Amino acid sequence: MCKTNTRLTKQRKLILEELERVKDHPTAYEVYERVRGRLPQISLGTVYRNLDILSANGIIKRLDIGQGQRRFDITTDDHKHIRCIFCNRIDDIPLNTYHQLTTIIGIVGDVTGYRGIGCSMDFHGICPECQKQGNRIHSSPEQKPDSGYMNNAKNKEE
Repeated sequence: MCKTNTRLTKQRKLILEELERVKDHPTAYEVYERVRGRLPQISLGTVYRNLDILSANGIIKRLDIGQGQRRFDITTDDHKHIRCIFCNRIDDIPLNTYHQLTTIIGIVGDVTGYRGIGCSMDFHGICPECQKQGNRIHSSPEQKPDSGYMNNAKNKEE
């Protein structure tokens, strides 16, 4: 493992291989299901522990993008994500936002006098698959996007 001295166990190797195969930012349980297909005796706890170790050591990225579920990303370089407000799908945003963020952070620092400024951004929308299914905001009482998005939208309207 290149980023730290973390030992590459059989379980960690399989977890990394499964994360490399997908682009859907799986939950720990989804990683467990995929690894279990190749290593039936692995436990959910082992997968959780190894995902925590791998993310703590910068080998993978842990995503905390709402809904109380952690998701995992094999891509550790600086990039942003967008989450579907209906199905919770997460996709990478293929933009290099570093220069724009640096400019914004510099302006905030100049205006406020703060230093060591950081920021986080959450992007939300309706993914292409949910759009094909006719999902849209306020389309019917049965189709409700996650409440966090609606609360944010409502607060912005007020």
